[in-house]
Amino acid sequence: MARGVGGMIDAHQHFWDLAGGDYPWLAGTEPIPFRYGRADAIRRTYLPADYRRDTAAHEVRATVHIEAQFDPARPVEETLWLESLAAREGLPTACVTQARLERPEVEEVLAQQAARPLVRGIRQKPAAAASADAARRGEPGSMDDPIWRRGYALLERHGLSFDLQTPWWHLDAAAALAGDFPGTQIIINHTGLPADRSAPALAAWRAALERVAVSPNVALKISGLGLPDGSWNAVSNRAVIRDAIAIFGWQRCLFASNYPVDSLVASFDAIAGQFLDAIADRPEGEQCALLHDNAVRLYRLKR
Repeated sequence: MARGVGGMIDAHQHFWDLAGGDYPWLAGTEPIPFRYGRADAIRRTYLPADYRRDTAAHEVRATVHIEAQFDPARPVEETLWLESLAAREGLPTACVTQARLERPEVEEVLAQQAARPLVRGIRQKPAAAASADAARRGEPGSMDDPIWRRGYALLERHGLSFDLQTPWWHLDAAAALAGDFPGTQIIINHTGLPADRSAPALAAWRAALERVAVSPNVALKISGLGLPDGSWNAVSNRAVIRDAIAIFGWQRCLFASNYPVDSLVASFDAIAGQFLDAIADRPEGEQCALLHDNAVRLYRLKR
């Protein structure tokens, strides 16, 4: 790697095999509605050889695979496929897999997932409003929903963390969740999704991060910084990265690429280079934490 301290761990990436797997959101012939606009370009099989090609200029020491929205009726099948992939290709290093916390079979699914050697946590996207104005607490399937929370309560028993993907206007609910379940590590995905870069929206995003950052069992993955029109704003993104680290602290932020999804907006070189530029003025120890040490700790990886 041209820059950086001791390489990096990519704490959020995906593989999928469209010939052998079942990914409803990538199937079919119609354009995929997506937060970056059209997602046609990622409707193709993506495997470790593709990832290594895209990251060749960087020393990626390990990766954490995040569930790729495999058929929710068969979530353990994705985990077993990832195990075979890792045995054959050396990636991924660990995985955060799928379980639908509101479903009656959640206890059985969590037990099966937790028994697999690569699994470190679960990701689910709780019910969310489309905008801050529409956000309401207590909706079915949300982080306030008692049924959903009964499933969430099982994570600590199985030693599983929770990757949370939700827009910033639901981080008040995340703060309540973190406080009610202090033994479960929450890792917020994609920087809390600051898609609107207007001054009022960014101020509200920062306030939401500040609220949830009070909880010591919450960390933040800095990723997913593309804009809704499919563009990559380097100036705005640099400010977002630096603000996020200032709010959460260098001890609780992680580098992540969201590849290949974020290939819709930028190359891996641009994503990694932006992050490295944003932290270049920090002491070496802080850079190490942000690039790899925090991921090792939070996802329990081998050094």
